[in-house]
Amino acid sequence: MLPPVTDLIPHRPPFLFVDGIVSEGPDTLVARRTWLADEDFYRGHYPGAPITPGVLLCEAVFQAGGLLLARQAQAAGGKPGEGVPLLAKISDVRFRNPVYPGDTVLIEVKKMEAMGGFTMISGVVKKADGTRVLTVEFAVAWKVPEGAPTA
Repeated sequence: MLPPVTDLIPHRPPFLFVDGIVSEGPDTLVARRTWLADEDFYRGHYPGAPITPGVLLCEAVFQAGGLLLARQAQAAGGKPGEGVPLLAKISDVRFRNPVYPGDTVLIEVKKMEAMGGFTMISGVVKKADGTRVLTVEFAVAWKVPEGAPTA
């Protein structure tokens, strides 16, 4: 059984955009998220015609990337949770289709390479019917931010 996402990454509601892990492999992870109609951001994006903000869809991918790194750390005998996943680079973001309140998406992330403490990851978001929503590549490092208070 896969652990809850809150056991692996530091994100918490209202800024947690992954509901659970669906499947995983050595360098891949698939997560899911259902976008609920009562989420506060839909009130302003856009009144009368709500769509999920692209930046939040990207954040869901970044959080899935954090889950991938945490699960890889666990597989190597490490313990996730110390520090936070820090984004270093975002590239090649392509938005293809909107996501509406009530839609469930699958978030697929794949480790491309790791170098110098940074991991390059590619991500794809698809609706449950397979419709591609977005693609993105990004670099992330798991670190304790300098000067940040620790829990």
